[in-house]
Amino acid sequence: MSEAEKNLLERKQRMEALYGENKTITDGNYDKTLAVKCINGTFVGKREENVIAFRGIPFVGKQPVGEFRWKAPVEYAADDGVYEAHYFGRVPVQNADPMQIGSLYPASEECLHLNVWKPADDSAEKKPVIVWIHGGAFEVGSTAEPREDGTAYVNENQDIVFVSIEYRLSVLGFLHLSHLPDGKDYPDAQNLGLMDQMMALKWIHENIAFFGGDPDNVTLIGESAGAASVILLPLIEGSRKYFHRVIAQSGSPMCTRTTEQAIACTDELMAVLGCKTVADLRKLDAEKLIEASGILALRIFPEKDGSYLPLDPYAAYAEGKVKDINILQGCNKDEGGYFAYAVGPEFYDDFAADRKAKKLAQLTEEEKVLVESFCNDEKNSSPDYASVTRLIEQIMFKAPMIRMSETHTMSGGKSYSYYFTPESSIPKMWCAHTIEISTVFNHPEETLVSGRRFDETFGKILRRMWIQFAKTGNPSLSADISPDGKAHEWPQYDLENKYVMVFDEFNIHPEKESECHIVDWDRTYFLTKYYMI
Repeated sequence: MSEAEKNLLERKQRMEALYGENKTITDGNYDKTLAVKCINGTFVGKREENVIAFRGIPFVGKQPVGEFRWKAPVEYAADDGVYEAHYFGRVPVQNADPMQIGSLYPASEECLHLNVWKPADDSAEKKPVIVWIHGGAFEVGSTAEPREDGTAYVNENQDIVFVSIEYRLSVLGFLHLSHLPDGKDYPDAQNLGLMDQMMALKWIHENIAFFGGDPDNVTLIGESAGAASVILLPLIEGSRKYFHRVIAQSGSPMCTRTTEQAIACTDELMAVLGCKTVADLRKLDAEKLIEASGILALRIFPEKDGSYLPLDPYAAYAEGKVKDINILQGCNKDEGGYFAYAVGPEFYDDFAADRKAKKLAQLTEEEKVLVESFCNDEKNSSPDYASVTRLIEQIMFKAPMIRMSETHTMSGGKSYSYYFTPESSIPKMWCAHTIEISTVFNHPEETLVSGRRFDETFGKILRRMWIQFAKTGNPSLSADISPDGKAHEWPQYDLENKYVMVFDEFNIHPEKESECHIVDWDRTYFLTKYYMI
């Protein structure tokens, strides 16, 4: 058994105890000190160290199965019942991802649950709330991943309440249907995953005070597709009463598609399945739908439909529609290392070549010359790191992150930007996509991507900065609250100096973007106008 296989087996074994069936308690026999009465029921958690964990709380009135498949989430109703919240709910149905991170656990369409971790103290003071939205290209992932469990995070940081939420993935959460002959009854199908997130945020807003959280101090944090989500959510009408700040790790509005692109994806899926109507699709089980969706890999995104989401999210930010939301955002030095390593060279080389070809096909002749020049220079400077991977990094993560920093700042908003640089010990993974997650949530034992444990003090400083931002809107640390006893001033991004905070494992420091070269301003920055597909 390889080291990677051992790692996967160990993490699955750690999670087995967290899966089971949350039962209804009818005899009144439960520990009242572990119970929290919410609008839709009383939920009984488990004490884990100095934390009370509540797992698998439903935030909808009906799960999205049967007649509710491809329908907007049904709002929860008042309920006087008492329910266990001991176990994670089922994860969303999904294809196996390359690293097998989000597909090890029981899956179901009945997946709309959330989890809450609160300090076990009896403090009357309301605590800031941090809400995690997981990544996975809107196709895979779940809150059940061990590196995202909140127990260690809240045990270390007793001044927060932490929540993680599930949402529908892949073609069950993002499938345009209204153009089909019987599609008029499914007007929301293209953005259901975001609607699920909104319903979860509504539940949090109305119930989190019962857990000691402050509904008027909520920060969203997401990575990859989760980061794209937390950047898009402020653009949804009525959303901003539910949260006040946003942390976006390696994700942006780039991960969206137009209505025309969404329709083309649906038609491609229908042809593979031999279906012509929604009624045909509804006859298929979820697993078959998800399996067939593999042909749409990295093309299943929220839809810029001009109704739920604006046609141009960057423009909406530029117009100042979200300038009241402080944003902390960043990317990793070698985002593409994850995909090149995890997918494997045979599949990845074909994928990368296809992705480059499709992107070049969208460009003007002058732009093609610039991109080829960038790739040639990268090939010469980094022969062990494919130049097309550097290009994909620019398209998917680096250029969009900088554009968001620029755009939000221009509009009058406050943006704090970062660049994460510690490298994995796994050959050719480098500072890969997702590598920071285990550090953010205090899981040094989760080394599937990093291959090793990062410096302990480094991790504590990063976590404290994230939490300080959630508390105040500014991630800077004074010496008295910094884990290393030293002040760490994080400059706000500005249009002249373009400061980013560099998270070097042994030297966290601010640096001008021109010194760390995150984006190629002349040869890749313009690619953000083309979005992802």
